Amino acid sequence: MLTLCGFAISNYYNKVKLVLLEKGLPFDEQLVMTRSKDEAVLSASPLGKVPFLRTEHGNLCESQVIVDYLEAAYPNPPLVPADPFAAAKVRELVTFIDLHLELVARELYPLAFFGGTVDDATKERVRKQLTRQIGGFKRLAKFSPYVAGEQFTLADCAAFVSLPLVGMATKIALGEDLLASAGVDWKTYTRMIGERPSAQRVVADRKAAEAAGKP
Repeated sequence: MLTLCGFAISNYYNKVKLVLLEKGLPFDEQLVMTRSKDEAVLSASPLGKVPFLRTEHGNLCESQVIVDYLEAAYPNPPLVPADPFAAAKVRELVTFIDLHLELVARELYPLAFFGGTVDDATKERVRKQLTRQIGGFKRLAKFSPYVAGEQFTLADCAAFVSLPLVGMATKIALGEDLLASAGVDWKTYTRMIGERPSAQRVVADRKAAEAAGKP
């Protein structure tokens, strides 16, 4: 049995959860907080990061490593194209979403979501960097209707959980939704993906955790 470890509010946890649900794989969930110093956690995720996945073969950490493993170990239904180049283009989009958009916007989260502060220099740097990198993302993304084209892929598992965070964080912290301003209609896109049973389960579980005051 696969066990997904982490917490339901984490977008990277939910990226993996979407893949598990889309593939129809049975799995358990275990609540684990990030930055844990518990040796059992560190043996699975050496930096104490979540999510990580327990498998019959051992543990895996880092969300992209996990979803690539799931795609290789459980290829049906496929979430990347069979053609190697097309598959690489899907993973290219995931890299842009995870590293060039969400990771940059994450610097705004203390102010946007957690009642903290972000200094003006950081805001300006993030605005400049995101403006450039959203432009790059637009050159790659198709939204026809899915991020990578006509088929639902791993790129959608990343986009559904992270694009709203980028849009909301920039709106709250910078006074402007940088995605929307660049012409990325992430709200319409996430509503479409949100009609999928897998996405509905992820959203429901996240909202339940938020309402319960749990991570």
